Amino acid sequence: MMQLAGKTALITGAARGIGRAFAAAYIREGARVAIADIDKARAAQTAQDLGDAAWSVNMDVTDQSSIDRAVEHTIRHLGHIDILINNAALFTAAPIVEIDRDDFARVFDVNVSGPLFVMQAVARHMIARGKGGKIINMASQAGRRGEPLVAVYCATKAAVISLTQSAGLDLIRHGINVNAISPGVVDGEHWDGVDAFFAKYENKQPGQKKKEVGDAVPFGRMGTPEDLTGMAVFLASDAAKYIVAQTYNVDGGQWMS
Repeated sequence: MMQLAGKTALITGAARGIGRAFAAAYIREGARVAIADIDKARAAQTAQDLGDAAWSVNMDVTDQSSIDRAVEHTIRHLGHIDILINNAALFTAAPIVEIDRDDFARVFDVNVSGPLFVMQAVARHMIARGKGGKIINMASQAGRRGEPLVAVYCATKAAVISLTQSAGLDLIRHGINVNAISPGVVDGEHWDGVDAFFAKYENKQPGQKKKEVGDAVPFGRMGTPEDLTGMAVFLASDAAKYIVAQTYNVDGGQWMS
């Protein structure tokens, strides 16, 4: 039996990478999915590629009116929202003495304010509907500890873990389970950008950092978006109904907590 049959999901940053993999997995498990992304054209293409159970909606998680419109349009199109995955995020890196205030504000706006206010908008709908729901935030192993060049990104993901705890404790009284997934190093477009930051600040050749971090994973390789889908399906399913305010590492053994 499909674990998400009859469910509807909204996934931010779902036009590519991890978000797209989550959408495909949810559809395989019987859900209908709204592909929310700031890249309208790519979101539409992803929805087309995934078939009739997928639908695209434009969303800028830094713009409250965009969030509200996207949630409203999703409810109108899908009827309701059972599941939210807060996946949209940005990466940045710099030594402490070179952190730029505007870059700091931009990354916190996407990585922290975005999940909070998308979660708020969807939770209001779930509460009004009275049937509970599942919210999954995307944290990171970077939120578990600091890194010399990644202070801002680490801080945003630590904030996501904290928000997940607070929201989980607050919303469970409405039957809304809030939990998070903490990936390790996941291969894809995202890591091409990360590698470029380290090439700049650590004087490495392109691709060198990516190989080093992949070799250091106890499992023996970098993760793939598909490695995360099992946890995403589980946390959205009825099997996770007694799980509240937790952040799960899915990282090939990089972090133990």
